[in-house]
Amino acid sequence: MKGKRSEKLTERFVGSYKVKGIVSSNTIELELPKTIKIHPVVNVSRVRLYRPQVKGQKKIPPKLVIIKGKEEFEVKKILNKRVMREKEKFLV
Repeated sequence: MKGKRSEKLTERFVGSYKVKGIVSSNTIELELPKTIKIHPVVNVSRVRLYRPQVKGQKKIPPKLVIIKGKEEFEVKKILNKRVMREKEKFLV
């Protein structure tokens, strides 16, 4: 199906963020960066406890490439593509 987003390729969790406050018994407010354009008040069922990386587990960051004085990363493979508000977004 062309244009349909593949759920299995999307991340289940966005990242680790601090809880700003408790709004009610089942909602909390998160401290989100301005780049994430969602409402900061979420249901507690959407939040998971942060667990640090397991000791001995290796997390290898991608190699940094500098092009025209700007830091960029080299893409090995494009897994999925979608168009939102006339802009292409890629899952790499």
